Amino acid sequence: MAAGDGDGSFRRNKRGRGGPGGCTDDHDGESARNERRRVAAGDFTVDDRAGDYVGGESDCYDDDDDAIYDDSDDAGAYLEEKEETKADDSATEPAKKRYIVLTEDLLLARQAADTATVAEVLTIPAGFAAVLLRRFNWSPERVQDAWFSDDRRVRDAVGMPADGAVAPAPMALGARRLVCGICFAKFYAGKTRSAGCSHFYCDECWRGYVGAAVGDGPRCLALRCPDPACSAAVVRDLVDAVAADEDRARYARFALRSYVEESGGRLKWCPGADCALAVELLGGAALGPGEQVDVFCACGHGFCWSCGEEAHRPVSCDTVRAWLAKNSSDSETANWVLTHTKLCPKCRRPIEKNEGCDHMTCRAPCGHEFCWLCLDPWSKHRSCWRYDYRGQREVDDEAVSGEEKRRRQAKASLDSRTSLRKAEADMDQLRRSGLAEMAAALEIDAAGLAFLTEAYELVADGRRVMRWVYAYGYFLDPERDAAKRGLLDHLQDDANSWLERLHSCAELERAPLCGEGGGAAMNETYRAYKKKLEDLTKATRGYFANIVKAFETDLPEFNSVK
Repeated sequence: MAAGDGDGSFRRNKRGRGGPGGCTDDHDGESARNERRRVAAGDFTVDDRAGDYVGGESDCYDDDDDAIYDDSDDAGAYLEEKEETKADDSATEPAKKRYIVLTEDLLLARQAADTATVAEVLTIPAGFAAVLLRRFNWSPERVQDAWFSDDRRVRDAVGMPADGAVAPAPMALGARRLVCGICFAKFYAGKTRSAGCSHFYCDECWRGYVGAAVGDGPRCLALRCPDPACSAAVVRDLVDAVAADEDRARYARFALRSYVEESGGRLKWCPGADCALAVELLGGAALGPGEQVDVFCACGHGFCWSCGEEAHRPVSCDTVRAWLAKNSSDSETANWVLTHTKLCPKCRRPIEKNEGCDHMTCRAPCGHEFCWLCLDPWSKHRSCWRYDYRGQREVDDEAVSGEEKRRRQAKASLDSRTSLRKAEADMDQLRRSGLAEMAAALEIDAAGLAFLTEAYELVADGRRVMRWVYAYGYFLDPERDAAKRGLLDHLQDDANSWLERLHSCAELERAPLCGEGGGAAMNETYRAYKKKLEDLTKATRGYFANIVKAFETDLPEFNSVK
């Protein structure tokens, strides 16, 4: 594989589109091509991104691999020349997480610690401290600031006793024989209770009162004395003393959820199905204008911190909402497409995709090899990731039947998700058993195979990015955004070629290492495979770091290109 005159450049000229460094592009014209070369997303070179990546004994590709770059000359130029200064190695390292995932046990521990801190600093019972924290979004700092600024105003707001000279009591027992204020029965001393005020009720009436409040939902956390003229707060201590077991458990659940849902946006529950984990955004809940953070919970679900929808970098939340609204009417057709397989282009037998890459081989006796997406013969296949946005727009505008229109839209949308789902399924299988099987075959510690997990995670993340790039392209204006659209086609081809190669290396080339046998030959094969996959992972991560930056800024260099 040629090394580009030793300068580490990935630019190719195998289609004769001009001399080296001077390719032409019939789609966008000379001015747009020059504009793309003037602005790029990073100085992406082999030496910076993947070490000694081409040539030598550690070369990751063979001569046939050059074909993946045939359609990416302009895309490579865009990503190579966007910054005048060379990008540092941080682009090839995994991004630092701006969030942490919390279990319910950790949430309970934090909640208890915050409550104890406020109770100690303000010298009040823990029950009242919890009421104060909930009032101020579970922020001990805000509670202390408000308290020391005007404690009487804070007491009145949450229903605490106003007399600061006496330590407030969240619950009091009747010191003498009293009449219950609800059932009007007489009870001996110690058989009635109050919320620290002068209104006493028997335990049975309290139990019914608390049970009815818990049945209304989380509003029970703001419960006050049953007397309409009294605003004394009913705190957790009183609830635990009088409530039935079921109501006590529900109240505790509401209190825990309050710690997340009333945190002022600092904490959020993971929206994944059957997930009970929470996520905390480090540095507070404030994000800059237009800033978005994709969060990936330990359960595997990814979501956008700003809008709560599926993780969608690099496109904006507005684009996602428009895309989901567009596809909301396509669900029935989508289900229809999902229930069908694709037919072999040669023998017409149905085929189900059961491997990660798009290189399909029909079963014997046919044996035809073709691409899953475009159905072209694999021997002549180059790249098919580019989506014909103009054709889609024309179909949408034509007076075609409603069913045919929905079918075509659903197929285009599903094709963009198929590879993502497969990558996620492969990653799950790897974690469940793949790593253990490979470690056993190689007689090594499974912890040493972290590089493999890293590659699969990058494939899934890259597939997710490209899925939303499709949505970005769909909403480009055919006339005003012609230059962006031309560049988008090339970037889409190039990026998915990187992912396809990484996925194929991680999945298919791993198979021989999981078989029986060992010895020096197997160890040497494993070391070569590890080096190859690590280099390819590093290079792919650097490429996608740049492409995400380009789309997050809406390819601003082309906003003025008409």
